Amino acid sequence: MPSSLWPYTSPGIPDGLFERLPGIPMTQRDTRLLLISQLRLLPDTVLWDIGAGTGTIPVEAGLLCPQGQIVAIERDEEVVNLIQANCDHFDVDNVDIIQGNAPACLANLKAQPNRICIEGGHPMQDILKSAWSYLQPHGRLVASASSLETLYIISETFATLHARNIEVVQSVINRLETRGTRQTFAAVDPMFILSGEKL
Repeated sequence: MPSSLWPYTSPGIPDGLFERLPGIPMTQRDTRLLLISQLRLLPDTVLWDIGAGTGTIPVEAGLLCPQGQIVAIERDEEVVNLIQANCDHFDVDNVDIIQGNAPACLANLKAQPNRICIEGGHPMQDILKSAWSYLQPHGRLVASASSLETLYIISETFATLHARNIEVVQSVINRLETRGTRQTFAAVDPMFILSGEKL
């Protein structure tokens, strides 16, 4: 499903092409690429993105999975409107945006996922366990952690759920930035990305 704004078949839309709101988190391009690679998307993937933020993952997944169904879950109305604006911006029409609090709202979703991406939320353990219960057999769950506490919770919960083929990736990314007349490398905040399969 090509977009006139991003006509390529590869992921990696530049951050500057997305509409943003102050204070609303956005998964930056380099981290987004790692998340997408861990999701192992298929053309007909059914993906739940819990804590969708600016909507970068739903937009990229919507473009990569033309026969798929992407469900973006966010609790704030203003953020829901932002996700819709970004979907419209990139001509993505296979994203359903749900305003609700996870894990409570998950019971009302009709499409059963074979991929789940969790980019935040509290209580994290409850969200993980609830999302896992809806994940189809042989599905993958990918979650990100930017703090030691969240990393521990995800790791412990994966063990409790008997997730298989667990992978952990830590991003260490530097970007070239222009500051005045000089170019320097600036570090992007490190992130742990954990993935597991339901067998």
